[in-house]
Amino acid sequence: MTTPRDVPVLELREARPALESEGLLSSAYDLRLMPGECALIRSRDTVRAGLFADLCTGMVGLRDGSVRCQGLDWATMDERERWALRGRIGRVSQVGSWVDLFGTHFNILTPVLHHTRIPTEQLIAEATELAVRFGLPGLPVQAPGRLSPLDLRRAALVRAFLGEPALLILEDPVEVDMTDLLTPFLGMLTQARDQGAAVLWITRSAALWGGYRDAATSRYRLIDEGLFPMRGA
Repeated sequence: MTTPRDVPVLELREARPALESEGLLSSAYDLRLMPGECALIRSRDTVRAGLFADLCTGMVGLRDGSVRCQGLDWATMDERERWALRGRIGRVSQVGSWVDLFGTHFNILTPVLHHTRIPTEQLIAEATELAVRFGLPGLPVQAPGRLSPLDLRRAALVRAFLGEPALLILEDPVEVDMTDLLTPFLGMLTQARDQGAAVLWITRSAALWGGYRDAATSRYRLIDEGLFPMRGA
């Protein structure tokens, strides 16, 4: 389901978490992302960054305000509807969310298979093409724990971009030393935005954005007190 151009892909309106948790205080969060837009967010606290990403995906209850994805309010949906909508979100998270009992290919394909009408064979072909584009020899079948940290990051990007997601939430998707990964990552990021995806790129250091700062539509700081526009943004 493509988001209409006049409907925000992600919208936080005075969203206050119901319970204060470590790293994410009960501040009011406001953010609006239209199709094709990209917000860069600097958060030096990776726990806070992960909780904010959870907030955007309807996994944190609210005291006040609302969080909407593709015009749909997370709070008004049942669990089945929420998981279906999360199938339209590609995410690279700090925790990884890998299940080592299964092959990496299974970990990559499963989140999309349950929420798409794309034939399985076509999805496998797309995943394989993405894997090669990100520098893997093909779709990895070994357990995630057997991959190098760099190859696991490549696999995480394949999973995030698979299935033409409407929203990308990327927590430190690349590191300074991942020079071979940066070019294909930025290429896929631009392609996804051209196709209408909205992007949240969260990182510990603004230096990791490099030259992409000027391509973004907004820049923010995520700190104890909440989410604030960066000077010069």
